[in-house]
Amino acid sequence: MSTVPPFVEVSCDNGNEYDGRLGLRISSIFVIGFGSMLGALLPIALARTKRMHVPPVAFFIAKYFGSGVIVATAFIHLMAPATEALQSPCLTGPITDYSWAEGIALMTVFTMFFIELMASRFDVFGSHEHESADPATNLLRDAEKYGGSDSAAKKCKHDLLYILDSSASSTINNVAIDESPSRVVSNGGVPGRQDDFSYPPGGQDHLGHSRSHSDDDEQFAAQMTGLFILEFGVIFHSIFIGLTLAVAGSEFNVLYIVLSFHQTFEGLGLGSRLATASWPKSKSWLPWAMGGAFGLTTPLAIAIGLGVRSSFEPGSARTLIVQGVFDAISAGILIYTGLVELMAHEFMFNPEMRKSSIKMMLFAYGCMCLGAGLMAVLGRWA
Repeated sequence: MSTVPPFVEVSCDNGNEYDGRLGLRISSIFVIGFGSMLGALLPIALARTKRMHVPPVAFFIAKYFGSGVIVATAFIHLMAPATEALQSPCLTGPITDYSWAEGIALMTVFTMFFIELMASRFDVFGSHEHESADPATNLLRDAEKYGGSDSAAKKCKHDLLYILDSSASSTINNVAIDESPSRVVSNGGVPGRQDDFSYPPGGQDHLGHSRSHSDDDEQFAAQMTGLFILEFGVIFHSIFIGLTLAVAGSEFNVLYIVLSFHQTFEGLGLGSRLATASWPKSKSWLPWAMGGAFGLTTPLAIAIGLGVRSSFEPGSARTLIVQGVFDAISAGILIYTGLVELMAHEFMFNPEMRKSSIKMMLFAYGCMCLGAGLMAVLGRWA
């Protein structure tokens, strides 16, 4: 006896599911905007504060937690929606003849690798000795040095907290701290920033080779390569989820809650890296601008979506193709950034991590898994 597969009706109308509740939707602009700003700007503020002594372990956790968030965002929140959009039964023509989401992401990964390969091959940013002033890295060094005993751990924590005190002028663990609020000079004479908490340039630098800090313009260009790529990857994703939330139907309440956490965690992943750079004094405003740009993207997208709610068609072929292509590109960018620059460089090519104790390595790995796990869980709803 043959069985007939159930008939599935696919609605390809050109409308949306907007069902009122305008006041609640307007409130999402401010709530999600606040969460996005908090996640993106708080690490920058804490990295530059002179009034609060932030334990290095806090930046250590944020650093690896953010890495996990970025990796999970690539696969769960970008690759999956791109595949769904570009394989929608509402699409017709050549685009349905191939798995374009995976293909676009693959091309993006190889493009990213080629760009960095050429930059490294022709030494675009220079190849000079680079030493990190990253308290998270110092945490690894001191844990190795003192063997992980309780008394040593207390001493390590005390010393690292003292490093964060910008009013101090002394030498700790062979690092000479000058009275200047913007420079740290190591025993190798390499200048860096006191607020350099993460990667890049902490541990290994962006291209996997050492870089000179004597030329601010050269270092600034190197940092921008990685930071703008990361920002580009997350910002387009934020645009589309804002537009979707603005015209969502019965699932709006769930999306509202989930996206509030989603954007906060994603902002933390970006902000923890904006807080790392040795910004030239003339460019000290840029991390705030880049963090603020991410924080404003989703609220602005929600506001635009509400403004065009009567005409915006999230299920139209044009919208599905545009969203799918940009999500696939963003997924490729974050897959490359997360797997190569955050995971491989931090765990396998970072000499401080390789020399650290197994407990410290597993702690960092656990923080990364926690970030990835929370974002993966949020993917159940958004």
